[in-house]
Amino acid sequence: MFSPLVLTCFIISLLCVAVNMVAEYSRDLMMMQQNSYRNERYRRWLRNSGDTTSFPRLIGLCVALLSLVDFGSELWGMVLMAVFAAGSAFTLLFRKYKKPLVWTNRVRRIFSTMIVLSVLAEGAVAAVVCATSGAGAVMFALAVGATFLYCGSHIIVMGSVAILGPVEKAINRKYYNEAAEILRSIPDLKVIGVTGSYGKTSTKHYLERILSEHFDVLMTPGSFNTTLGVIRTVREMMKPYTEVFICEMGAKQLNDIEEICDLVHPQIGIVTAVGPQHLESFKTIENVQRTKFELVDSLPSDGLAVVNNDFPMIAGRRVDNTVCLRYGVAASEGLDFKAVDVRYSPQGTTFAVVGNGVRLDLRTSLVGECNVSNLVAAVVVAMHLGVPEDKIRYAVEKIEQVEHRLNMKRTPAGINIIDDAYNSNPTGSAMALDVLASMTSGRRFVITPGMIELGEKQYELNRSFGEKIGRSVDVAIVVGDYNKEAILEGIGSAGNPDLEVLTAATFAEAQSMMVARAKAGDTVLYENDLPDTFK
Repeated sequence: MFSPLVLTCFIISLLCVAVNMVAEYSRDLMMMQQNSYRNERYRRWLRNSGDTTSFPRLIGLCVALLSLVDFGSELWGMVLMAVFAAGSAFTLLFRKYKKPLVWTNRVRRIFSTMIVLSVLAEGAVAAVVCATSGAGAVMFALAVGATFLYCGSHIIVMGSVAILGPVEKAINRKYYNEAAEILRSIPDLKVIGVTGSYGKTSTKHYLERILSEHFDVLMTPGSFNTTLGVIRTVREMMKPYTEVFICEMGAKQLNDIEEICDLVHPQIGIVTAVGPQHLESFKTIENVQRTKFELVDSLPSDGLAVVNNDFPMIAGRRVDNTVCLRYGVAASEGLDFKAVDVRYSPQGTTFAVVGNGVRLDLRTSLVGECNVSNLVAAVVVAMHLGVPEDKIRYAVEKIEQVEHRLNMKRTPAGINIIDDAYNSNPTGSAMALDVLASMTSGRRFVITPGMIELGEKQYELNRSFGEKIGRSVDVAIVVGDYNKEAILEGIGSAGNPDLEVLTAATFAEAQSMMVARAKAGDTVLYENDLPDTFK
């Protein structure tokens, strides 16, 4: 038997190790949630991030192995593990994340399964040790086991997701059937699907604002653009008197949009863009095109497709199953509706939508060609649904900028901010830089980590992005390491000797650099903000 002091040390050590294990489980589960609870995506993140061999895990493995060395007393091993676990747990528990774990019922089920698996593993260890050794050895073995579980937590989270697969499928099917029944109970409901490599969220918001002048409208909130997000929207927000349902449809692999269409049966579909977004999962631009057009292909013969001909992969795609209206800002051929007389100012944009014998002059506080393009799509659908022109004009003028999507504001210090931090892409980032380049009242800053999920074109497109930065700004601050080499190479190729180029490890550091240099009248573009799954 050992003294109360030794027993206290053992208990404290065991608690530290257990808390560290649970804290790491929560972080791993957060990453699993950001990868849509799909083990194959989670494994891809592990390969790209190197998290399985991260410095803290390697240190934890070393500590666990060192603790097994006979130092004359198990107490020294417990103390060693406790010191490591306390430091690691403190870091994990107080770390700030851009997109923290959301404790949904599904997360609670997975977390509970992870704990059960861990308890079973620890129980097996305790049973084996208890048969041959005393209580001290059992506590020591539990601490070592928990440290090893911390090091191999990825296996625990993926195993839990796999075990719960049939359960989640049954739960999702129940929710799916309930949502389908709600939709069937509103036979006159007009369902509008909105998809695209980019621009779909903004288009959804603009369309909702315009149609709300004439109809009772429900749209999928935030980024609820998966099948489960749509199901949740219908079950929790759909009312019997809803007249129009605007459904944003996202995809990371083939058939994702088809699955949503099979549930909601859209009569109108908008395709805002087909570009090299999510090439990491889609592999080819042809797969992106095929997936986005799953929406158009699902439309009935008396439906309506509204597609953006500014993108070659849309302009070259025939649509034979339904009526198709093609719109554009830059394209000049094959258009049914076009934005003309586009003029930007510090107060916003004026432009006209022309097509089918109609000219509609509009004014908006939004800026940028991408926003004008998204507004054209929304206006075309509104006119098709019979919204009066005066209501369209009023709504467009009152539309507010969608947060982090080319959002313009001015700080109390007189610095202009262009916030385009949400999900940067090759087309949108080029447009944002064009807007920045047009700001001539002061110096122009860009703060960016570059673009992600571009597959084999990752380096090439970020290099092109850097080259455009070199021609458009006065101060460039490149954040992080993920795209730094490509962006800096592109900036260098622009041959702009007056451009000040800085690098920062974090956005906080980049912000400090900008504040130290920017003055009233300067303009700062925030282009993209990488999620926690990227470094």
